Amino acid sequence: MASRQNRRLARDTRYGRYEGGPDPLAPPADLSEALDVIGQDVMAGYSPERAMREFLRRGGRDQRGLDDLARRVAEKRRELTAKHNLDGTLRQVQELLDEALLAERGQLARDTEMDDGDRALAEMQLDSLPPSPAAAVSELGTYDWKSPTARQKYEEIKDLLGREMLDQRFAGMKQALENADDQDRADVQAMMQDLNQLLEDHRAGTDSQEQFDEFMAKHGEYFPSNPTNVDELLDDLAARAAAAQRMRNSMTQEQRDELDALAQQAFGSPDLMGALSQLDGNLRALRPGEDWGGSEQMDGEQGLGLGDGTGVFQDIADLDSLAEQLAQSSPGSDLDDLDLESLARQLGAEAAVDARTLQQLEKALKNSGSMRRGADGQYKLTPKAMRQLGKSLLKDVAQKMSGRQGARDLQRSGASGEPSGASRQWAFGDTEPWDIPRTITNAVTRTAATGRTGAGVRLTIDDVEVQETEARTQACVALLVDTSFSMAMEDRWVPMKRTALALHTLISTRFRGDDLQLIAFGREAEVMDVEQLVGLDAMWDKGTNLHHALLLANRHFRKHPTAQPVLLIVTDGEPTSHLEPNGQVFFSYPPDPMTIALSVRELDNAHRLGAQTTFFRLGDDPGLARFIDGMARRVDGTVTAPENDDLGVAVVGSYLGSRRGGALFRDDDWGGFGRFG
Repeated sequence: MASRQNRRLARDTRYGRYEGGPDPLAPPADLSEALDVIGQDVMAGYSPERAMREFLRRGGRDQRGLDDLARRVAEKRRELTAKHNLDGTLRQVQELLDEALLAERGQLARDTEMDDGDRALAEMQLDSLPPSPAAAVSELGTYDWKSPTARQKYEEIKDLLGREMLDQRFAGMKQALENADDQDRADVQAMMQDLNQLLEDHRAGTDSQEQFDEFMAKHGEYFPSNPTNVDELLDDLAARAAAAQRMRNSMTQEQRDELDALAQQAFGSPDLMGALSQLDGNLRALRPGEDWGGSEQMDGEQGLGLGDGTGVFQDIADLDSLAEQLAQSSPGSDLDDLDLESLARQLGAEAAVDARTLQQLEKALKNSGSMRRGADGQYKLTPKAMRQLGKSLLKDVAQKMSGRQGARDLQRSGASGEPSGASRQWAFGDTEPWDIPRTITNAVTRTAATGRTGAGVRLTIDDVEVQETEARTQACVALLVDTSFSMAMEDRWVPMKRTALALHTLISTRFRGDDLQLIAFGREAEVMDVEQLVGLDAMWDKGTNLHHALLLANRHFRKHPTAQPVLLIVTDGEPTSHLEPNGQVFFSYPPDPMTIALSVRELDNAHRLGAQTTFFRLGDDPGLARFIDGMARRVDGTVTAPENDDLGVAVVGSYLGSRRGGALFRDDDWGGFGRFG
């Protein structure tokens, strides 16, 4: 006992792994990949909260997710049930009994001084032992052993049973009581008596913290978890006792009967079983919520003793609890609910590190301003997250465009217009680049005029001059995106939304003077902000109302009479619906001539307003190609037929071309989203 206490004290005083919560020296969670993946799932129709949960389940490139941890938990559970069976103690008893009988028969055969009648009687008694180990052990209780070795083996059976019974309720007791003497056993009996008294007083409500403290001061060495109050003590004891009961429930009736009979021989006295039965009764009454009725099918080859088997059943209970925590399927589930200590105990420290990283990632997603909970209680992507996602998409578009454009046209400058060669003093709100030579000259001249040349040159705001640039034409842009059911059916839904977000990001960050309106048209048309369009679920209503979309686009153009109208139309079908004068939607397939006529009329109106029109035809339907080509020729527009993955490149490139009056885009148009050449 003393050596065990010394080992525990030495363990408690060594330096170990930091366990005070998240590692304060760990790098912050990287949200870039998570937000990118979440954004893609949102575009595919997931809610932001579901997309976040899915990312945490799948994990990232260098981060294992909840599904991987859950798989390992399930594998560990299968391994435990497939590897073990529950007859380990019975096997040990049988082996000790066989060794005792073999040693006794050898002694009877060698003892030449023994009376032949006594020898024959002893041999007959041994030969007539019942086949049941429990019955044989009981019958040998009054046998007069002639072999000291045989007597020792028989006493080991009783000692083994006592230690196994205690180990079922108190983990580690089997090893602690190995080679124990009578005083050690008496100490255990005293502990059991005091423990039952404490629990019965707790049931009656008459216990106190002082009583518990006295109990721990006297018997604390038997409870290495070091509980601080009776409830913590109860939790530990009840969990193990329930595991012991589940192990018993999993045995065959024959195994239970054998163990019950053998238990009466524990330590050579039935007193231990009486104390343990009293303990089990108290624990069941105080912790009825434990699983006392469960069982497992254990059909492996490795036999488990009572103590080790109870530990395995506790492990199975831990694994079941971890599986439920990792599933995150209960209402209000949170990754903070994960028991990291249990995870480390079952799967190793690396698994706990993975889980803690996922916890930190979830908190970072919720607290970084990238997601917010709406009035409906669901998480939504914030404008900040939309901007980050848009930048990622725009960078991807820029990289694709750089591979298709020659480097010769990409190295010119002029972010806000062509430099005119003149400069002027900076004024609040100016975004033009500094004229560095003029700015430094102003600072030197001012410093020299004050006579403080020895103090060095310091810039002030009055020294700054900026380069004047030629005025740029403001653009009024309408992006019309088809949201009919065929877009979703042909896997064009996500590319459409990616394109809209990339164009919105480019205009809102680089061409702030331009005005973009996103118009979604299915059976009818609707002006949408980018967050609404990105979060739009697939539409399964039939109808392609280009007429209504053009009406909204022309209204947008008329609100900006001094801006250059740019009309971008993404569609995969001919117009099949239009807006009636009474506001009702008319639908017909094949397209009705009136629907075509009204759509053409509004396209002509856009042309009269000066709109530069580009059609982006998705799909290879010949009828659609003829219709789109005819519409484009009518208004001097252009037609592009990109693949789904190239839609963003086509739309952004067309916008930049219209923005430059047909010129190729330039490096500074991207504002840092991509460098080419």
